[in-house]
Amino acid sequence: MQLADIGMIGLGVMGSNLALNIAEKGYRIAVYDREPPVLEKFYASSGALQERIIPCETMEQLSRNIIRPRPVIMLIKAGAPVDAEMQKLKAFLDKGDIIIDSGNSDYRDTVRRLNALGENDPTFVGMGISGGAEGARNGPSMMVGGTVEAYRRIKPILDAIAARYKGEPCSALMGPDGAGHFVKTIHNGIEYADMQMIAEVYGILRDACGLPAAEIASVFEKWNQGPLNSYLIEITAKVLQAIDPETGRPVPDIILDAAGQKGTGRWAAIESQILGVPATGIEAAVAARSISSAIEERRQLAAIYGEPVRAGYVKADQAFIEALEQGLLAAKIAAYAQGFAVMAAASKEHQWNLPLATIARIWRAGCIIRSQFLDEIGEAFASHTAQEQAVENLLLAPAFTAQMARASQSLRHIVAEAVAAGVPVPALSSAIAYFDALRQKRGSANLIQAQRDFFGAHGFRRIDKTGDFHGPWGGL
Repeated sequence: MQLADIGMIGLGVMGSNLALNIAEKGYRIAVYDREPPVLEKFYASSGALQERIIPCETMEQLSRNIIRPRPVIMLIKAGAPVDAEMQKLKAFLDKGDIIIDSGNSDYRDTVRRLNALGENDPTFVGMGISGGAEGARNGPSMMVGGTVEAYRRIKPILDAIAARYKGEPCSALMGPDGAGHFVKTIHNGIEYADMQMIAEVYGILRDACGLPAAEIASVFEKWNQGPLNSYLIEITAKVLQAIDPETGRPVPDIILDAAGQKGTGRWAAIESQILGVPATGIEAAVAARSISSAIEERRQLAAIYGEPVRAGYVKADQAFIEALEQGLLAAKIAAYAQGFAVMAAASKEHQWNLPLATIARIWRAGCIIRSQFLDEIGEAFASHTAQEQAVENLLLAPAFTAQMARASQSLRHIVAEAVAAGVPVPALSSAIAYFDALRQKRGSANLIQAQRDFFGAHGFRRIDKTGDFHGPWGGL
């Protein structure tokens, strides 16, 4: 029997779709799932691709059916299950073989797992995948963390199955050890912020303007033809157009307003805090999901304080719709600027040398946050790299300065209208606050420093002298 080019452990939604993608691109794949019925069902339903799929009942059988050095993808639940399955698999692999964790793992776990491997053990790769089930089947964006040698072995397969943007595969090596999973974490953090900002604009149109779902869908559909063109804007228009067959109502109108989360957005917010890099859009989005889940508490507060009368507060004329479009654009730019600033800081902290321009490019197709202006982000980092200058923040890049100067005024306007109408916009308001704070030559932190010195003698720096000083608080 001809051996497989790669193996797959875990045939859930993502694993099965990725396995079919690999087989469809001409590679043979050995597959295993700890639940035999899952394996049987997958193989039986794989149709003409069966000739390139080798079903394996055990991990040992899987290992015997892959060309050396043997790469094996694990697409299972992050955390303890990865450690458990990795320990089992390791017994059947040798030095030079490659265990690839493609779940949504914490990058710190990826670093730990790699460091725990012995000299004669297989190596370990942490590979973030974005695009959901559709991406896994038809072409995802993949962010790889591992050794150059391991990447060379799997690169042809990854390039073949990846999404493509103008012929270029949306897959690349991010750096060593946890780099791939860290980039995926920040990708998901930006995704959280992007989705929250879109939801807030939807809330303004629904609650402050009183528009029905069908009209809001038309607004998003039109926006997807302009600078906001992106996957999330596209699907927002589609979900708002969908009708529930049971009630005849728009589907979003019958969905409980409690958003779930699996942890990657929270990890992104935590890592930004550890690195000391503000990612207020991500933080606001994570907090908003937590608040949305507090359904009973929200009901109690609404009963005590009442809900503001909002419908029709803002007239949804052309000028306001255009302001919403520009405001959302400004907020999205701020969110991406924050995400890339966090990655730049992590790159220095861990000496990863993350390819920021490449990251922007491999996010242009396949992934959830793919959008039109990722081209501009990629060019901003690429041009500065060529000039041996670092872009500290995307808001400093010429490609975005004019856009942000213009669009930020619209963002300020729509946030003010939303606040006056009682529509919560935590992510949008965090974006304008972030922008305003960064462009202040002199903020108000001088008072915080005075307070810290007063109660804790922490000292402060002066604007007219060098060194550390204390205030005359004792003289008070």
